[in-house]
Amino acid sequence: MGCTVVVDGFFGDAGKGKIVSYLSLKDDAEICARAGVGPNAGHTVVMNNTTYKLRMIPCGFINPKTRLFIGPGVAVNPEILLKEIAEHNVERRVGIDPQCAIIENRHLEIDRSGHLSSIIQTTGSGTGPCNADRALRIAKMAREFPELKRFIIDVPGEVNRALDEKKNVIVEATQGTYISLYHGTYPFVTSKDVCASAACSDVGIGPTRVDDVVIVFKSYVTRVGAGDLPGELSPDEVKRRGWDEYGTVTGRLRRASPFNFDLAKRAVMLNGATQIALTKLDVLYPSCKGITEFEKLCREAKEFIQKIEEELKLKVSLIGTGPSLEEIIDRRKAYL
Repeated sequence: MGCTVVVDGFFGDAGKGKIVSYLSLKDDAEICARAGVGPNAGHTVVMNNTTYKLRMIPCGFINPKTRLFIGPGVAVNPEILLKEIAEHNVERRVGIDPQCAIIENRHLEIDRSGHLSSIIQTTGSGTGPCNADRALRIAKMAREFPELKRFIIDVPGEVNRALDEKKNVIVEATQGTYISLYHGTYPFVTSKDVCASAACSDVGIGPTRVDDVVIVFKSYVTRVGAGDLPGELSPDEVKRRGWDEYGTVTGRLRRASPFNFDLAKRAVMLNGATQIALTKLDVLYPSCKGITEFEKLCREAKEFIQKIEEELKLKVSLIGTGPSLEEIIDRRKAYL
């Protein structure tokens, strides 16, 4: 496995949390390092009938042996972080880079007013204004906050040391390719790049250290907030199809459209993806719920997966057939 970067190929909400947590357990990851923007991204993990919603802690927390790091490129809200650390009892496993920028109350206020709130429809989490301050070189760093002192660690040093020792490392990206500041539907984007190369920079590893880039696609496309969504369905049609979902952070109804092969192809290119994880197949094909063997999928589901592989020129190696960590088809060995 080595170093695996997990990214979202559409607009976010594809189920990276499920994939990251599954890989952390299945491949016994030494480190799960959080990249991305900050607490404006919510990741959900379901295991043993328990649902965990995370905004700062890496989803690899599911594996009790995995160390949990937040890279220097990630904006941190100390209140949210400390709350999650306590809730999930992971104090001894968490490491925060001293170079993480800190979200302050004034960032929250800016994010919840003006054009960011009314036009861009951000989550109001303060990450954009914090990253703006970082670009201006006036943001405060994690190393300046006493309440974070016991968690401060050299994340790039630890991650690269683990790779030198041939340990497995997962880099957990956030948001989605098409809300990248550089590659997304500007101006309706997040405040930084969130593609695979940026995720590497966020945690301090060079591109030559990456072994795999797993790009996560949902079986249909969803988007929260403003911005273009090709093929968008009406809210009534979304609910009729059973595709209605609500944002982890905002609680807003996600807009939806059918799987978009053109967007998927470009996302594969932009991220240098090496394999595909397809989630929520059971929502598209209810008969596939909970199936863990590819051969038992219905014919229509197999044809859909085959089309994805043919169009995108990559193998669909992981298939989610339900929200739980246990509801997954792992085809990676078949492609070795």
